[in-house]
Amino acid sequence: MPEFTDKKAVVTGATRGIGRAVTEALLEQGAMVVGLYSGDEQAAANLRDEAARFASRLRLTRLDVSDYPAAARFFAAFEEEFDTLDILVNNAGIRRDAVLALMKEEEWRRVIDVNLTGGFITSRLALPLMLKQKYGRIIFITSPMGRMGFPGQANYAASKAGQVAMARSLCQEVAKRKITVNCVSPGFIATDFIGDLDETRMKEYKKMVPSGRFGTPQEVAQAVLFLAGSEAAYINGAVLEITGGL
Repeated sequence: MPEFTDKKAVVTGATRGIGRAVTEALLEQGAMVVGLYSGDEQAAANLRDEAARFASRLRLTRLDVSDYPAAARFFAAFEEEFDTLDILVNNAGIRRDAVLALMKEEEWRRVIDVNLTGGFITSRLALPLMLKQKYGRIIFITSPMGRMGFPGQANYAASKAGQVAMARSLCQEVAKRKITVNCVSPGFIATDFIGDLDETRMKEYKKMVPSGRFGTPQEVAQAVLFLAGSEAAYINGAVLEITGGL
């Protein structure tokens, strides 16, 4: 039987890029997936159409993960229907790049709200469902920019460093309940998340990667599957980098 048959998963930012690859990989392995997305209805429709064979195990729900009351309503409804939750993948993330001297307060706050506070909210609300069954897997999709920093990305780097710190603190709080909390840290991945970069910058960034190429969403998804699986039970508070050596 597939690894995740009868497992229930929530994936944030589920309809594009890495989140979509994770959603598809979990479905392929037998999981029931509720994918959350912030507002791109076309991307959601595309995923529904292209994953039609999994229609009985895929649900897509529009939700701003930084909206605590809305998230609380979602998880209350989820618990009423499914009772417990096995896997939470905190993938939702945005960029609002600007050098710090010119960064608007809204650009700072929105990135922190979605990337960091959003991960707190979903984890906070998912934990009671995991504690109930004394089992769970929480995985944050973070970034090496959290340790490296990058010009114009002080807000993004701070949010990603915060995710790692939160995961390492949280894992110590819940480890005795057989709940693991880990991070997957993708480097440059060929998705529309970096699609706004011009060709010159793309070439410069590719030269930074020892492997000489950008990664694929599917390669990141395989790392998520590993940490979400039964064989990763003793891996807790770890950061698994998928960077091509960056």
